[in-house]
Amino acid sequence: MNFSKLFFWQRLAGANGQTVSSSGTASRSKMMSCDQPLIWVSLALLLMGMVMVYSASIALPESPKYAGYRNTHFLMRQVIFIVIGLMAGMAVFRVPLKAWERIAPWLFVFSLVLLVLVLIPGIGKGVNGARRWISLKVFNVQPSELMKLAVVLYAANFTVRKQEVMHRLTKGFMPMAAAVGLVGLLLLLEPDLGAFGVIVCIAMAILFLGGINAIWFTGIGATLFGIFGMVVLLSPWRRERIFAYLNPWVEENALGKAYQLSHSLIAFGRGELLGVGLGGSVEKLHYLPEAHTDFLLAVIGEELGLAGVLAVVILFFWIVRRSFEIGRQAIAMEMIFSGLVAKGIGIWIGVQAFINMGVNLGLLPTKGLTLPLMSYGGSGIVMNCIGLAILLRIDYENRIVMRGGRI
Repeated sequence: MNFSKLFFWQRLAGANGQTVSSSGTASRSKMMSCDQPLIWVSLALLLMGMVMVYSASIALPESPKYAGYRNTHFLMRQVIFIVIGLMAGMAVFRVPLKAWERIAPWLFVFSLVLLVLVLIPGIGKGVNGARRWISLKVFNVQPSELMKLAVVLYAANFTVRKQEVMHRLTKGFMPMAAAVGLVGLLLLLEPDLGAFGVIVCIAMAILFLGGINAIWFTGIGATLFGIFGMVVLLSPWRRERIFAYLNPWVEENALGKAYQLSHSLIAFGRGELLGVGLGGSVEKLHYLPEAHTDFLLAVIGEELGLAGVLAVVILFFWIVRRSFEIGRQAIAMEMIFSGLVAKGIGIWIGVQAFINMGVNLGLLPTKGLTLPLMSYGGSGIVMNCIGLAILLRIDYENRIVMRGGRI
């Protein structure tokens, strides 16, 4: 083949994200494909979570609370949530990051409105003393899950818009602090201290990555830590939870506030290295409350042992590490918003997974946070899938720019 003709086809294919084989035929470039390992790791967590939700919930219909349910009730709903999440993810993947940058403030306002609606009697639905859901008859929507994504996008958008004044306290930090403070007030009224903690971590981390003054950041972090401490001290039932967490084996605590924690630790103890076998958990038989949601990791530890828990930890660590790599690539190519969003999604997934695992293992006080991608719950699964789809889109746009193309 003539060299000038070959060069022309290579340039043309490169502009369309393709390479040309030696025979002159165009083939899709690996450089332009999606991040396949990220997809497979995410699917592995979703599928493993689906199996473990079924295992953890199969005996629930034997209790009076779930007497009218089938053994496969939670499994089938989890499958539906995963399918909806994957479909939503495929749709979101097609949306350019420039569009997300434009709508970020409006999505934040919309999420705020939903958090207000949750608190209105007749609209918000209460479960176990907490009002965190809006009932849509067929399923419940948890606005705090949408707010996590909204804060990632809004904090990244805010940082890009205020880049020149990020080193100034009044213009660079206070507006964002006021916005997050309003979110925190609404979440504490639900109450949902766990979600508030995740959202604060996301916002603070993005501001830090965006260039906020390190001294002010340290001071603000210490102030927030003090505020969380005051919230706990001024709330009798939260204070009781802390004391029970510090000594869960006292009979009064083991049968009261530390009941879940003590049985979670028993589950991990029974699992040892390789577990008692899939489906063999005893703690899920009405001993460990919320085993299919907040304490799914304890069932994994009992049935699959230390090996299963380490596998979950490694998969989450890989997602967080990969999100930071994608974010670093985007920032290196001056796509600041995309880079901050990628890192924000990694912080969201990583912090929530860390808190859930810490609660299950007795490292942190009990909080109502699910394990991302794995625990039972429609809002969490769908929003996690959407967040990862945005991360995949950022990686896809990185590859286009690295090839010299345009987004």
